[in-house]
Amino acid sequence: MTTPDSSRPTEDQVLAAQADAVDRGLNITVEGDTQHTVQTLSQTYPTTVSDLWEACTDPVRLERWFAPVSGDLELGGRYQIEGNASGTIENCEPPHFYSLTWEFAGGISHVAIRIAEADGGARLTLEHSHAGEANADFWVQFGPGATGVGWDISLLGLANHLVAGTGRPEDENEWVTSAPAQEFVRTSSTRWGEASAAAGTPVDQARAAAERTTGFYLGQPPTE
Repeated sequence: MTTPDSSRPTEDQVLAAQADAVDRGLNITVEGDTQHTVQTLSQTYPTTVSDLWEACTDPVRLERWFAPVSGDLELGGRYQIEGNASGTIENCEPPHFYSLTWEFAGGISHVAIRIAEADGGARLTLEHSHAGEANADFWVQFGPGATGVGWDISLLGLANHLVAGTGRPEDENEWVTSAPAQEFVRTSSTRWGEASAAAGTPVDQARAAAERTTGFYLGQPPTE
């Protein structure tokens, strides 16, 4: 993490505004025994398209706000996120679009990043698409928040990088013990529960999954 710049908003100020700064969407379609989900997160940052592109593609900058990323970071190349996913870069159209496979825990999904000019700066839109078994236990248990909260935390790191001039927490497990961070996780889980209900999930099921997601990220035992 870099040293804060006193002329910028603080990390606490960024964190307080972050939940409302992100637009979240969810689309769910079921074909036979297969469920297709598309999660979308979008946020405008006070920077240029070229700077936002560099922040999302340069491994030196990615490590500051996201995670260490290694590999052949070009079209057709393989990448590895330290302690997380790996995959192949499938499309790359600088400085506006790239997409890749997201290979994690034996499953493969797809992530696309779009960057465009917007009022107030440049807008990033992240789309995470997944096809899996309809009514799979993991989805019923956690819903979209399992991945959605993780992406929300990542976009918070990007906001810290571009707005506060800092980056991701050095120890995320320690960071999430603070009251403001826990409130952020709860709000993110709730918003993904609301997105799930809007996409057709029964409200009670969506709310219960959001509560379990909150407990998972905060290291709390389930209440049921």
